[in-house]
Amino acid sequence: MTDPLLFVAADPREFNGWVSRWEEVKPVCMAVNWARTGKWKGRRVAAIANGAGADRAFAAVIMAGKISAVCSTGFCGALDDALNIGDIVVATEIQTADRVWATLNPEGPDSALGRVASINHVAQTAGEKRELFATGARIVEMEAAGVARASEDLGVPFYCVRAVSDLADEDFANDFNAALTPEGHFSVLRLVAGAFASPQKRFSELLRLQKRTALAAKNLGEFLADCNF
Repeated sequence: MTDPLLFVAADPREFNGWVSRWEEVKPVCMAVNWARTGKWKGRRVAAIANGAGADRAFAAVIMAGKISAVCSTGFCGALDDALNIGDIVVATEIQTADRVWATLNPEGPDSALGRVASINHVAQTAGEKRELFATGARIVEMEAAGVARASEDLGVPFYCVRAVSDLADEDFANDFNAALTPEGHFSVLRLVAGAFASPQKRFSELLRLQKRTALAAKNLGEFLADCNF
């Protein structure tokens, strides 16, 4: 039987619009935060969410065992003003401060294309996003470099498909980096506690982000369902 096609994200919510489209979905007992297997278009597929950051994404791919290909997916921040909430971006390259990985383009609907800046923290300000955009990247996220490194080590095809959940010209009022735990989760308690410093602005932002990520997950699921890898 063909080895599964693996999808890797940081949080299970990023798979809400995608795994729901699979058949025969089953939980998997693995040393990761969350994992599911199933079938899609008659093909074996797997999804792992192992928390934020490249190292956790790398570990997820390695622990998955034999795979036919891997796709880094989930939410991202826009660096390009032309991108809107919920837009799908298919990566052409993944860049870090010292490496660039090429990506494959799945057959599927039209989407935005561009380079991905994969960094080790949340890009909190519009100023930082402008600096990253100046390097040639169109979106920013935290896991793709780890997935790219693992795919290189394993010698398997690598894709990256992301959905925009925050805009290029926006600063975050909440400090998401301070809320990030060693396990790769954004602590709700830390975010709520921090939000009381400026309740109107910060709680409004959290509610707005919840709606945006729901749209991003929906659009991501619809796009991936129409792709061929």
